[in-house]
Amino acid sequence: MKNMLGVLASGLLVLALAACGGNTGGALDEKKIVVGVTSGLHEQIMEKVKGVAAKDGVEVEIKAFSDFQMPNVALVEGEIDANSYQTIPFLESYKRERNAELTAVGETVLNPMGMYSKKVKDISEIKEGDKIGLPNDPTNCDRALHLFQGAGLIKLKDGIEGEATVLDIADNPRKLEFVELDAAQIAKQLDDLTAAAINTSYALKNNLNPGRDAIFLEQKESKHHNVIVVRTENKDDPVVQKLVKAYRSDEVKAFVEETFQGSVIPLW
Repeated sequence: MKNMLGVLASGLLVLALAACGGNTGGALDEKKIVVGVTSGLHEQIMEKVKGVAAKDGVEVEIKAFSDFQMPNVALVEGEIDANSYQTIPFLESYKRERNAELTAVGETVLNPMGMYSKKVKDISEIKEGDKIGLPNDPTNCDRALHLFQGAGLIKLKDGIEGEATVLDIADNPRKLEFVELDAAQIAKQLDDLTAAAINTSYALKNNLNPGRDAIFLEQKESKHHNVIVVRTENKDDPVVQKLVKAYRSDEVKAFVEETFQGSVIPLW
């Protein structure tokens, strides 16, 4: 009797683990896909994509996350089938650090990083010794430094691409002081800075509109555009292709342009 109970318990444990293990291995369901997003603008856009995909016979279930790491963790572990929130440099950095088998399958939008200020209205007004804020995480620090270089504030060392830090500034003619801060907190500390580089998602949460309020804005050609990402084994699955098609539809493009008024730029 004890042996039978042991076998039964083992069988139930296996079933429980299988149920918790998510959808890893094999093709995805052709009629349903679970997509992870960060809360805010990516969630808003995916709600519109959900409606478009439904017309093509695909049910999109949306799971919203509050940070930038968990949507990739959930994807690797099979809790979701795709995610839509990250840039190519962020994805490549995550893949290197975690040895993750993830693949970008479609470009979506650019959430342009911008320079914002409550003290000056133009880049030309930034003076010698002014304090300039930028994110302290590697991907966004590099992005901000290239933004500053594009604005003519600094010059980076030759060949620095994807991993620049403040130590890689070759020329700083205005002797600016660069203050590295948590990306989510920069907008809240703008009063203490002359200007700062702020990600669109955090700008919007603090009532800053990139198209209206930025004194310098990242351009459409930026490498930091967003992508839909899936596990590499599922990159050619029909449901994934339908998700990309729905996202890059005329309906979603019109929604993005009307809703965000230049704060988010469609790439199709």
